[in-house]
Amino acid sequence: MSKETTALLAAAVLIAAGSMAPTAAVADEPVAATGKKLKSGLSPTVQLLQLMDTDKNGKVSKEEFMRFMEAEFDLADKNKDGELDPKELQHLQFLLSHPVKGPGR
Repeated sequence: MSKETTALLAAAVLIAAGSMAPTAAVADEPVAATGKKLKSGLSPTVQLLQLMDTDKNGKVSKEEFMRFMEAEFDLADKNKDGELDPKELQHLQFLLSHPVKGPGR
């Protein structure tokens, strides 16, 4: 995955996390990339930390971040060619702008 792709996906995930309201509609939904559930009433930042922090040390390492981003990329790469074409990016953008139906939700 190129640095540019990683940066775009990172921005997309952070934008999506910032737009997630901690409501029952978003919370307690399984997240496909991690198999985890989000807890109700948590801030979007805490929810994102909960998804990414696999060693539960309260921080996100570069390895944890990249693993999460790779999983999000793989979800967006519908034809599994290792690249996101304009249609896949458009679909990802739509999903991220509708957090209840966003990637893995």
